[in-house]
Amino acid sequence: MISDASQASGRYVPPGIDVRALTALLDGEYAEIRDLVRTNLSAHASVLEEAEELGVDEFRERVRALAVELATTGQTGMGFPKEYGGGGDIGASIAAFETLAYGDLSLLVKVGVQFGLFGGAILHLGTERHHRAHLPDLITGKLMGCFAMTETGHGSNVQALGTVATYDAARQEFVITTHGDAARKDYIGNAARHAELAVVFAQLEVDGKREGVHAFVVPIRVDGEPAPGVRIEDAGRKMGLNGVDNGRLWFDGVRVPREALLNRFAEVTPDGVYESPIENPGRRFFTMLGTLVQGRVSVGGGAINAAKVALAIATKYAVRRRQFEAAASESGEEQLLLDYGMHQRRLLPLLARTYALHFAQDVVRTQLHEVFSGNRSGDQGDDGQARRELESRAAGTKALGTWHATRTIQECREACGGAGYLAVNRFAALKADSDVFTTFEGDNHVLLQLVAKGLLTNYAHEFEDLDQLGMVRFVTGQAVETVVERASVHKLLERVRDLLPGGDEWDQEAGLLDPDYQLAMVRFREEHMLASLARRLKRGVDEGRDPGAVFSHVQDHVISVARAHVERLVLEAFVDKLRSLPDEEDAGSKAADNKPAGNMAALGLLCDLFALSTIESDRAWFMEHGRLTVQRSKTISREINNLCRKIRPLAGDLVDAWGIPPEMLRSPDLVG
Repeated sequence: MISDASQASGRYVPPGIDVRALTALLDGEYAEIRDLVRTNLSAHASVLEEAEELGVDEFRERVRALAVELATTGQTGMGFPKEYGGGGDIGASIAAFETLAYGDLSLLVKVGVQFGLFGGAILHLGTERHHRAHLPDLITGKLMGCFAMTETGHGSNVQALGTVATYDAARQEFVITTHGDAARKDYIGNAARHAELAVVFAQLEVDGKREGVHAFVVPIRVDGEPAPGVRIEDAGRKMGLNGVDNGRLWFDGVRVPREALLNRFAEVTPDGVYESPIENPGRRFFTMLGTLVQGRVSVGGGAINAAKVALAIATKYAVRRRQFEAAASESGEEQLLLDYGMHQRRLLPLLARTYALHFAQDVVRTQLHEVFSGNRSGDQGDDGQARRELESRAAGTKALGTWHATRTIQECREACGGAGYLAVNRFAALKADSDVFTTFEGDNHVLLQLVAKGLLTNYAHEFEDLDQLGMVRFVTGQAVETVVERASVHKLLERVRDLLPGGDEWDQEAGLLDPDYQLAMVRFREEHMLASLARRLKRGVDEGRDPGAVFSHVQDHVISVARAHVERLVLEAFVDKLRSLPDEEDAGSKAADNKPAGNMAALGLLCDLFALSTIESDRAWFMEHGRLTVQRSKTISREINNLCRKIRPLAGDLVDAWGIPPEMLRSPDLVG
C-alpha cells in the first residue's frame, strides 16, 4: 500500500502524523456535531463515577436527567424533521450517537431507546397525525417512551409475536392483549420506570383475519402509575447498563383508538376494512422493519467507538509502562510494553481493524442518510434494491463491529494487567455495558443469515417474500453460476485478476502490499464460498431432502459466506477511502513537527495490516483452496510483524486522532 522510499537510506523513518488533520479526516462532514457531543461528554464526565457510586434507582434517574439535558443542546434530535424541533439530518444523528459511545454506555442506550427506537418508530412508521401529536415533546425528552417489540417467546422471529391487537369496529378501537407469558414484552428499555407511551408491535386482527405484525402507540402510564390493563415489571439488575430501566409489559384488553395504529404502510378504516399500498404481507412486514434499520447502524457505530476507548487506554498504557530490562539497554531501563513484539501483535492488528471498521461505518451511515433523505430510492423505484442493500450492509457491519468491540475490550483489559481489572480504569464498565451489543438490534448470527440471504438472491424483488425455505427453493431454481454472477463478486474478481501479474498465478506473483492482491484474495474467498454454498443447497434439495433440514445443515457455511462478504466490504471501504485522498506530499502539508505529513502513509500501513491480518486469520481456508502456499503464508506473518514494528511509533498519535475527550479515558493507573 505504501512505498519503501522512506527506507532508501537503510533505516526506516516513520511518517509524521498530523493528529489534528487526521481527526478532521475521521470526523468528516460531521465534525461540528461530533465536537458538540465531545463538549457534552466532558461537561458531564462525572457520570462515569456516578455509575459506580449510585444505587440502581438513583443512577437510572441520573441517566434520565442527562438524556433530557443532552436534548436541550440539540445533540439527540438531529434525525428528526426541523418543523418539529429536530435537526433534519439523519447522518448527523448517527454521528452524534457514535461519538456519545466514548462515554457512559447506559446514557448511550437510554438516548438510543428514547430518540432512536421509540422516536424512530413514531417518525418512520407513523404519519403526520402521530408526528404532530408526539414528536415535539418526544424530541425535548418531555415525553418518554419505549419500543415494545421483543417478547419472552420471540426475539429474533418478530413475525411470530404473540401479542394481538384486535379491531373493534363498533367502538373504532384496537384491543391489545398479551396471550400468555411467552407473549409478554421483555427486556424493554425505558419500560420499568420512565416511559409513558410504548410503540407496541402486535399481530393485527381485523374481522377475524390476521394481517401480520403492526405497530401501535399505547399509553402504559398515567400520572406515573401503570395505565388500566397494563402490568409492568422491572427486569431487575443486569450484567451491565444498569442506568437503563429495562422492564416487562403485559396488556389485558387495553383499548386504544383507531388512530393509535402507526399507519404509514397500512390502515384500518372506521368500519373495519384493512388497507395497505403493499399487497404482499411478507413484503409489507420487511418494508416496515426496514425503516427501523437506523438502530442497527447506530449500535454498530457505537460498538466501534467503545472499542476505540479500550484501545486508547491500552495503547497509552503500553507506551508508558515498562517491564523487564531490555537485553540491549545500556541505561538499565526496563522495556516499554509496546516495544515487545507480542504486545504489538495483540494491540496493533486490532487498531488497524478499528480504523477499517470506522471507514466501513462511514459507508453504511452515508447509505442510510441517502436512502432516508430521498437521495437514493428507498420505498419506491428499482424495487427498493437500495433499501435492501442498506439493510444487509447495516446487519453485517453491526455484527462485525459488535463482535470486534467484545474481542477488543477483552484483549485490552488483559493487556493492562491487574490495573485493567480495577473498576476505576473503565474496563469493568466497558466489558459489562457493551457485551449485549452483540445481541440487541438483532442477534449477530441471525443478522449474518440476513446478509447471506441477500447474497444468494442478489437482493431480488422476491427477497422480502422469502423465508428460509423460500430462499432455499429460490436458490435451487437457478444455476450456481447465475447465483455467483448476480452477486457481482465474480466480475469484480475477473477485473482485479487482469490488473495483477502472473495470470492464473496472480495470488503467487503479486506483492503482498498491493491492494489489488489483497482485494482479490478476499473476493476470491467470498466467490468460492458463495458458489459452494449454492451447490450444497441445490444438491440437498435435488436429493429430495427437506429444504429446512438442508438449510440447517449448511448454516455454518451460511455464516462463513456472510462474514467473508462483510470483511470484503470493510477492506474495500478502507482502500476506497485511501484512493479518494489527495496526495499529501503534492499538497505540501506539514505535520506539527515539520516532518512531511504522513497521514496517508500511516493509513496505508493500517490498511495493509488489516488486509494481511484478515488473510492470516483464515489462512487455513486459503491454503485448503490453493490460494496460499506454505511459504507465502509464512511471508505474510513476517510482513504483519514488520508492519506492527512500523506502526509502533505511530500508535499514540493514531489513538489520539480519534478525539476521545481525556475525561472519557478515566484510567489514572493506566494513562495517568
